[in-house]
Amino acid sequence: MIENFKTQCKPNFKLLTESQIKKIHLASLEILETIGVRISHEQGLKLLENSECIVEDNNIVRIPNWLVEECLRSAPSQITIFNRKGEKVMQLEGRNIHFGTGTDLIRTYDLHTKEIRLSLLQDVINAAKVSDYCENVDFIASFGLPSDVPSNLMYINCVKAMMENSIKPIFFTAAGKEDLSYIIEMAEIIAGGEENLKKKPFLIHYSEPTAPLTHSYGAVNKVFLCAEKSIPICYTPGDILGASIPVTLGGGIVQANAEALSGIVLHQLKNKGAPIISGFGVIPLDMRYSTFSYGDPATRLTNSAFADIFHYYNIPMWSTTGSDSHCLDQQAAMEHAFGTLLSALDGANLIHDIGYLGQGLLGNPASIVMCNEIISYVKKLINGFNIDQEMMAIDVIRKVGPGGDFLSEEHTLKHFRQELWRPKFLNREDPESWIKKGKKPYGDKVNQKTLEILESHQPEQLSETTVQKLNEILTRAEKELINFKFKA
Repeated sequence: MIENFKTQCKPNFKLLTESQIKKIHLASLEILETIGVRISHEQGLKLLENSECIVEDNNIVRIPNWLVEECLRSAPSQITIFNRKGEKVMQLEGRNIHFGTGTDLIRTYDLHTKEIRLSLLQDVINAAKVSDYCENVDFIASFGLPSDVPSNLMYINCVKAMMENSIKPIFFTAAGKEDLSYIIEMAEIIAGGEENLKKKPFLIHYSEPTAPLTHSYGAVNKVFLCAEKSIPICYTPGDILGASIPVTLGGGIVQANAEALSGIVLHQLKNKGAPIISGFGVIPLDMRYSTFSYGDPATRLTNSAFADIFHYYNIPMWSTTGSDSHCLDQQAAMEHAFGTLLSALDGANLIHDIGYLGQGLLGNPASIVMCNEIISYVKKLINGFNIDQEMMAIDVIRKVGPGGDFLSEEHTLKHFRQELWRPKFLNREDPESWIKKGKKPYGDKVNQKTLEILESHQPEQLSETTVQKLNEILTRAEKELINFKFKA
C-alpha cells in the first residue's frame, strides 16, 4: 500500500548558482563604486550627493556598495496589480508568471490587405481588443506606435485607447514627465482618485536608462514622478551585446545589472518602498545585418541570468519574448515557443512582448492569438503532474487489469479534462480529415480567429461620464503638448 500523499512534479530550471549570482553582484557593485554612472538630472545628482555618493566631473556619480544594498532592501518584494475595475489580477512576487504584449511597434501587418504598413491608433485598439479576449494574456500594452496622431500625444492616445478597450492592467510608455502626468491623471479618474490608484494600481510605466551607464534627464524625471505617486514602474536597461555593452555575455550581464541597480537606487532614494520592477534586456547585435535579435539563444540565456539574479534580490522582475520573423510563420512560432517556455521556467513575473515580430518593430494581432495558445501549452507543461494515490490510479489499474481499457472508467471521465491539454488551433485530426477540410495551415486558422474576435468581441465599456472626463484631459494635453519639446 502506497501512502496517500500529494506531490506535484514540476519542471525545475535555474541557470546560475548562488555563488555565480554573488560573483556577478560584486562585479556590478565594483562598476558602480569605481566607474560610476552619468546622471543628467540636477535633482538626481543632489539626491545622490546627499546620500554620500561621490559626484565627479561630467555628472559621473560613484555609488557606494552599502547604499546599493540598502536600496535593494527597501524595494518591495511583491507588487499587487489590479484591473481597471479594481479587482486583483496579478501578484508580482516569487516565481509567479504573468504574460502580456509589448509597446511601440512602428509597423503593423494588416490582416485585411496582407501588407506591412505604419501602425495606426486603430491598431492599438485592435491589439487591446484581441488581448482582452485572450484568457492567457494577463496585461496589455500598446503593441503599436500610431503614426496618425501628433507625436507628442502618441502615448496619451495609446493609453486612453487601451483604457477604453480592455479591463486588463496596462503596461505603457511615455515621452517624458509631461505626458506621463496626463496619463496618471487619466488613471486616477478611472480609479476614483489618487489614493485609490495608489492602493489599487492598474497600470505599470515602462522606462529605460541609456547604455552605457547613463540616466538621462527625461528618464530620471519619469522615475521620480512614479516614485512620488507610488505608480509601479518597470525601469530596465535595454542593452545590445557588442554595441552598448561588451560582446561577452558575462560582461554584458554585469554592466546591465549595474545599470539596473543604479536605477533602483535613484528610485528608492526618491521614495523608499515605492514599487519598482527591475531586470534588464540584453540582446545580441547580429554583426552581418546590424540588427538585434529577439530570438537568439544569447537573449534567452541573459534573460534567465537576470531572473535568477533578481530572485536572489527578491525584487519583482520583467522578462521578454518575441521573434525576429517579419511574418507569422514557422520561425515566429519557434522563437515565441522557446521564449515563452524559458521565461516561464525562469519564474519571471512580468513577461512582455508576446506577439512581437520583426526584431521588436512589427505587430500582428494574429500573433497575440498564437501566443495565447503557446502560453496555454507552456502553463500546462510547467504545472507538471500529480502523483498522489488518486492520480497514480493503482486501484483503477487493478480493476481494469491486463488486456482491458480505461475509456469507460469513471476515473477517466473525472480527470481527463484537467489532465489532458486541448489546443484550440493546433491540428490533431488525421491526414484524411485535414485534407477534406481544405488543408488549412495553423497560421490561417489563427488569422481567421483574430478577424472574428475583432468583429464580434465587445470589451466592457467605461461609463459615458468617465469617457467624457478622459476626453477633457486629452483636450488639455493637446493644448499644452502639441508643440512641446521633450527633453531627453
